[in-house]
Parts: sequence; C-alpha cells; structure tokens
Amino acid sequence: MEYNKRFSNWTVTAIILVVMLMVSACGSNSGGSNTGNTKTDNGEKPSANTPADTKADNTTGGDKEKADPPAANVELKVWDQPKPDDPNKPVWEEVVAGFEAANPNIKVTHELMPQGTNDREVFVTSMAGGNGPDAYQAAHFPIIADWVGQGLALDLTPYWDSYEDKDQFIPSSMQAGTIDGKVYGLPGSMYVTGLFWNKKMFKEAGLDPDTPPANWDELVSFGKKLTNPAKKQYGLTLLGMEWADWWFEYYVWQAGGDLTHLQDDGTVQLAFTEEPSVTALQFYKDLKWKNKIVQNNVLQSYQDNMNDVYQGRAAMSNGASGGFGDYAGNGLDLNEIGFAPYPVGPSGKGPGQIGGAYWIINPKTSKEKQDAAWKYITYLNSKETLEKYLQFQSDNGIFPNLLSVRKDVNPAEFASNVSQELVDGVNKAAADTHLEYFLKERLTPYVVKAVQKALTDEKSDPKTLLQEAQNAAQKEVVDAYNASVKK
Repeated sequence: MEYNKRFSNWTVTAIILVVMLMVSACGSNSGGSNTGNTKTDNGEKPSANTPADTKADNTTGGDKEKADPPAANVELKVWDQPKPDDPNKPVWEEVVAGFEAANPNIKVTHELMPQGTNDREVFVTSMAGGNGPDAYQAAHFPIIADWVGQGLALDLTPYWDSYEDKDQFIPSSMQAGTIDGKVYGLPGSMYVTGLFWNKKMFKEAGLDPDTPPANWDELVSFGKKLTNPAKKQYGLTLLGMEWADWWFEYYVWQAGGDLTHLQDDGTVQLAFTEEPSVTALQFYKDLKWKNKIVQNNVLQSYQDNMNDVYQGRAAMSNGASGGFGDYAGNGLDLNEIGFAPYPVGPSGKGPGQIGGAYWIINPKTSKEKQDAAWKYITYLNSKETLEKYLQFQSDNGIFPNLLSVRKDVNPAEFASNVSQELVDGVNKAAADTHLEYFLKERLTPYVVKAVQKALTDEKSDPKTLLQEAQNAAQKEVVDAYNASVKK
C-alpha cells in the first residue's frame, strides 16, 4: 500500500500518519479534493476565501474573468465525495460550490469511491467495465506507472505544457507521474517519511533528546538504551504485518539498493537477492533476534505500532510529514517529538520515501470531458484553494501536512503550534527522497513472506528466503508483466 492510505490511518488507520502518511502509502484519499485531515498523511490543505471570489478559473489559477467554460454543458463524474465524518467536508463543499459558480457549464457529480477490500482493484475493475470516473485522485506514487501501462491514465502533457502554474510544483512531486517524458498525473498531495523519536524517552535513557541516531550502529546502540522490558518499553517499531515491505524497503535503500530495477525498455528486473536486499533483511532480522530492540509481537497491526508510539512504549518509529496532528491528538506533546532523515546504512544514505496521490483523467472519456476535468483538478490544486483548506484547518484545530506539493504554499504558516525545528526536520528529510519500488503493488506478497519468516524464525537464512521469494515472483508476476510490455 502507498503512504497515502497508510498514513491516513495513523489515527484510525486509514497508513498519517503523511504525513505522517499517511500519508501513505502509503493510500487512498477519503474524498474531498487534494486535501488531508487530522488522520491522513497527505492533505495539502487550502485557504480562507472561496475560490469563486478570487481565482475562479482554474486551468491556470487565473482571475475569474479569464475563465473560458465550454460552449456546451459538460457533465463530469469524479470520485472525490468526502465521507460524512471527514473534518474537511465543510471547506470541500465551499470549494466545489466556488467551482460550480465560476464554471456554470460544467456539472460535476461527486461520488464516494465504491467500497471494496482494495480501493485500487475497485478502480481498475470499474475502468475495465466502463464505469470509471472522469477524474480521480488515488493514483498513488508507486502505482501510477502501472496504471499508465494499463491505459488507465490520460497523457496530460499538452495540458501541462500550457499550464501557467507548472513551475510552482516541487520537482519531487512530479517524479513518479512523469513517465518517458510525459506527464500523466497532477500531484494532489504528498508526504515524506523519516525517523520519529520521543524526546522525553531519550532524556530518561540518558540520550541527547535533540540528537537522533545518525547510522545503523547508533540506531542499535540507542535502541538498546531505550529498551526496558520491565516497563514494557522498546527502542524501535518494526512492521511485520501484511505491509511489511513498506518499511523494509527503506532499509534496502539505506544499504544502497532497491527491490526492483525498471529497465530502459519498460521491463522489470527483480533485485531481491542482490547484496543490499540481503544485507537489509539480515539487519532487520538482527533488530529482532540479536539486538532485541523491537516489539515482542513483530506481526502486530500498524495501528498497534502507532498505539505503542502514542502511549510511550516505543521510543522510535517511522514517521511522515502528515502525521504530527495524530501524535498531538493522541496525547503527545509536539515539543517532545523529533523528526529527522533516517539513519544512514552501509550506502552512507538514508533517503525518505516520497509518496502521495496524483489526480488522473480517464483517457477513454470525451475530449470535452477531459478539458473540463483538467479545469476542475487544477482548480483544486491552485494556490488559493490549497491555502483555503489550510486556513480552514487552522481555524478548526486540524493539523496540516507540513509538506506541500506547491512551492508557493507553506503549510507551516497555518500551524501556529509547530516549532521551526519540526519544520526543518521535514525539509531535511525531503532533501533526499526515494520512490517506492516499481511494481510494488503486485510484488508485495512475495517480499512480505520473506520478511515475516525472518522476523518469526530465528534460524531462517535471509538470502535463502529472498531467493525463494524472487523465484516465485519471477514466475508468477514478472515474466507475464515483461511479456506484456514487449508486445
């Protein structure tokens, strides 16, 4: 899963965090434009005046008089209806009312995404059956390339090239949605991950509360000082449930590798058995069996991990730029929270995962609807709209994601209780980022099986586990995928 969904579950799990979650990632947005809420890692939350009163047109975010609605009425179906309990619903309603007033010839039918066990499967199935939306913000960073390959996302390059605001989007937000030089997604929200730590627990363990571990060796040494079985307290959370590859891949990056390689011809090469992957799984395993600095139940749920963080049982964990509101909402003092880039591994690097969700447009709908959809999604991603959400959140005690997709929108300006230190931590983590491994959506079960075995069987051999996972994934997924690419 992508951070968007995962981090949006940090309070309800829903995986912010970005942040975090989050975020993220991992995940799906509960509705309501490109915003987030206190429980999501990805909202970039907009400002005070209704867009209808300011910049009502929105291909460019230009003035109202620049609006050029289609000559004929156009009806759009968009999966962005917020859930009834979404705290951002009031401002979402105001925003869409502003769009309708500025674009009377465009009628948008807002629908809640059909419910299912896997939101991405629901979307793919709906598109295959001809029932998909005209526009949808749930093309998560790690999956958009796969969806482009399946013909589920329109090439937006002609729109993008003439988009007046295109230079306002931060480069990392465009990375995953730009494929072979063509733009397929407009970033609606994003987050970055890094290391969270509890400063109070650091102080109690005799550690400097303002200095996180810099590398793997310090992660272990700090973790040992922070682990106290008598208090049911431990140093670091691991993720061993069905999303285990989500956090594990960070360690692979820190070791200098990745789990897959996307080739120039579009095919995929598995890298499960390459040295960085093996090194990472051995380290991951050692955190549990040798160093004993993680939770006893390594297969516990993501939410249980977060509960351990909230309740002061876990001193360090993965975090995301959209999750601080969840920490505060669960009783943690934000002044006692630290956030920084990950400790570096053997590669000398500790990149954070960048994630989020893109708006995509249905390539099979009419040109008139595609034009109208572009007008709608750029309206939602204008500076005015994003700041409108941020102002609403500030006024209503909703903590923002501290990372924006736009250079000209600063969420920290709308969060009075955020320290500059926390903002600086997010910005430092965003300086070195990595996308989730390619084809992750299809390969997760294979990697997870190897990670779970390493965490639950002390005698298991990481290289053997990864070889078995790679053999199965190659036969059951990658061969067919590569064959389809070559057609």
